Amino acid sequence: MKNLLRGGIIFFGLFGFAAFLVSLSMARSLYIQPPFDNSLNYHFALYLPDNRNSFFTGIIAGARQGAEEFNAAISIHSIDPVKNELEMALYTGVDGVVVCPYLDDVTARRQLDRLGSMQIPTVIINHNVPNDQPWPFIGNNNFDVGRRLGLAAGGISEGPIRLAVVYSDKSPGIYGERELVEMGIIAALGSRLASPITGFKTNLNPLDAELLLSRLFRAGAASEAAADFNTIIFTDSNDTIAAAQTLIDLNLVGRVQVIGFGSDPGVLENIRKGIIACSLAINPERIGYEAVRSLVSLRQTGYTSTSIDTGIEIINRENIR
Repeated sequence: MKNLLRGGIIFFGLFGFAAFLVSLSMARSLYIQPPFDNSLNYHFALYLPDNRNSFFTGIIAGARQGAEEFNAAISIHSIDPVKNELEMALYTGVDGVVVCPYLDDVTARRQLDRLGSMQIPTVIINHNVPNDQPWPFIGNNNFDVGRRLGLAAGGISEGPIRLAVVYSDKSPGIYGERELVEMGIIAALGSRLASPITGFKTNLNPLDAELLLSRLFRAGAASEAAADFNTIIFTDSNDTIAAAQTLIDLNLVGRVQVIGFGSDPGVLENIRKGIIACSLAINPERIGYEAVRSLVSLRQTGYTSTSIDTGIEIINRENIR
């Protein structure tokens, strides 16, 4: 019995000594490692909706390009209030924040005000939030977006235009300023609008536009339904692609003019085939890049441009690349 007890003591003693040696070895390896790379100038945080369509993917790509050029780190986070990531930005020690609001303006303004109270440089993109002291904004004026859409609609139809605009949760910036978009359309088309603009909205489902058009243009009454709208504008690339396929299925190509959104390969292919007339393209890479550059300017000088318009392009069969 004594031998068994003595053996147990020796075993656990050796085991403990071995564990001590392992810990000592790990501590030594950490000590002799090169120090953490602190050569990066800044660490910025980018807060986006969880929807990762091609538009937001482009923003991320542009932000990463800017971060690389200015020797900064960029981390990507969710703006979804349920996840509380933007609220935690105050405590992360970041050097600057890029926010793409998609909530109502009151909620977005409260979040932005908290960042400002901590003197954290902040830039907003894609959807502007009115404020007495506006934050730097990178993106497009949605009145101008609507005006360009209206001019495009006027260029593809000769008679009176019966227009529907399909907004989407997948493009929250445009939906959040839909009144400005429609004011721009009305300014461009004027008396050519045969009736008030009708607005619809799709959800995050990439096929929701297909369901919407199927309800509007039922197969058994396609001709009657087509008389209700002769032009439809989409504000999301996934919705544009889904709508193109629905036009083919319902034999409405050419009878209903479609203005799409984005420059995705699927959108461009449908323009080449004549299924959709044209598409409005916004440069998301430039939005992300300019946002990072503005933060760098704020960190270095305390100043940056109050607004940077990143440009709009209408893609059609004549200028498609």
